[in-house]
Amino acid sequence: MNDASGQGRGIGAVATLGLLTLVALIVRAQGFGNPVIGFDEQFYLLVGDRMLHGALPYVDIFDRKPIGLFLLYAGARALGGDGFLAYKLVATGFVVATAYGVQRIARAFAPPMAAIGAAILYILWLNLMEGEGGQSPVFYNALILVAATMMLRAVERRGSLFGSGAGAMAAIGLALQIKYSVLPEGFAFGCILLWCGWRERVAPVRLAGMALAWVALALLPTLAAWGAYAAMGEGQAWLFANFLSLGGQAARPLATELEGLAACVGILLPLALVIALGRPWRHVAAERRGGFRFLIVWLAVTAVAVLLYGRFGSPHYAMPIVLPATIVAAPVLGRWRRGWLVALIAVIALAGQVVLALSERAKGGRAEALAVARAAMPERGPDRGCLYVYDGYPALYMLTHSCLPSKWVFPGHLNTLDEASASAIGTDPVAEVRRILAARPGAIVDDYPRFAFGNPATRKVLGEALARDYHLAACVPTGPSRVRLVYRRGPGPMPAHCPSEAMLAIR
Repeated sequence: MNDASGQGRGIGAVATLGLLTLVALIVRAQGFGNPVIGFDEQFYLLVGDRMLHGALPYVDIFDRKPIGLFLLYAGARALGGDGFLAYKLVATGFVVATAYGVQRIARAFAPPMAAIGAAILYILWLNLMEGEGGQSPVFYNALILVAATMMLRAVERRGSLFGSGAGAMAAIGLALQIKYSVLPEGFAFGCILLWCGWRERVAPVRLAGMALAWVALALLPTLAAWGAYAAMGEGQAWLFANFLSLGGQAARPLATELEGLAACVGILLPLALVIALGRPWRHVAAERRGGFRFLIVWLAVTAVAVLLYGRFGSPHYAMPIVLPATIVAAPVLGRWRRGWLVALIAVIALAGQVVLALSERAKGGRAEALAVARAAMPERGPDRGCLYVYDGYPALYMLTHSCLPSKWVFPGHLNTLDEASASAIGTDPVAEVRRILAARPGAIVDDYPRFAFGNPATRKVLGEALARDYHLAACVPTGPSRVRLVYRRGPGPMPAHCPSEAMLAIR
């Protein structure tokens, strides 16, 4: 955003980038060795890994995320190693790039140290919201920031309106292929571009032509993905997974979603209070207020988009709000004494580390994941069978080097009520679980206590097969109240650390 002289009055671009990189590496390092920090990203890495071996998302492995996200994970997996550290380092690179962009934009509305503080706060706040790894907003926020930067150019009349709009919509188009939830921001940005054209008295016919070009740029990556699948004869599989299947998902109970929403509000509350009480628009130079109004509109649109999405089972769904919020807060931070800013940064940094530690304690970490993997390792021989993770870590397929028992390998697609229909996942989950069990998996992984919103029909099918053909071979505690269960074929003794047979019988 700033010119070279403006940057020269700060600590310098290279030094700023170095500082942000150091902060990101330090505060995210706690999760680098943990292969099971998030179920979603475990699955994304699994898809990326299998893509390198010829698997085709939506055809060979079902999910609803756009192909761009899986391509990112495939690229990270291609870097080598076991893949778990590689994707986290790639994600950290995106976080640093986004934070640097936050600093660049904020510097136009706030002093240098406040802009850097806002960038650091962006990095830190992700740890409070399950953003310490590779959740999708970690990646697409960088592209949304590019779009917002181009929008600022358009709003503040710096450069060509068409060129700024083209850059913004191209970035939105790429972001859409990481997650479609950025669509409301893209729509709002498009409306603002049209308003800019009206303000500049662009002829209606010319403005309509510009709008068509902007829309085409925004849709191009998605149309290219559809076209690629159609060329392979799999256009319907792509269309169902990316769009049609969304209508088949059932809603979670309202009380549960409200509880998750309350958690998101609580996490964002300190940042909201900084903005609400500090009223940053009062501290912006008159010539930059038009641009700052855009930032406020962007923040409002992002908040509304998160609410409209309507899923709050994880705090990461609200992560997009952090991006504009830290920028909008920067002018307020610039009015604080340096000690207050340092104190806020220290408190959020410490809180983030505590959250990461508590999360690992509740879900398990590297030691627990490897213990489950050792117990579930497929046997050698022609009748070894694939591992089947009915409920548990998707990372186990990679940790055990197992074949995949199904196209629906993300556990939630077959074991939850909100996915319990063919209109949601493209197959009857009960029939698919029966098919998997008929192939006699070498090991089956389950979880205790049972998921509150599990599918009772598939659970019943699993329970019958376990009682008939399997024995409980290992129980690995992965937290104060959770045990991962590993079943193997045939009879065997009850291992240690297991819930009682009566407790396990409760469906």
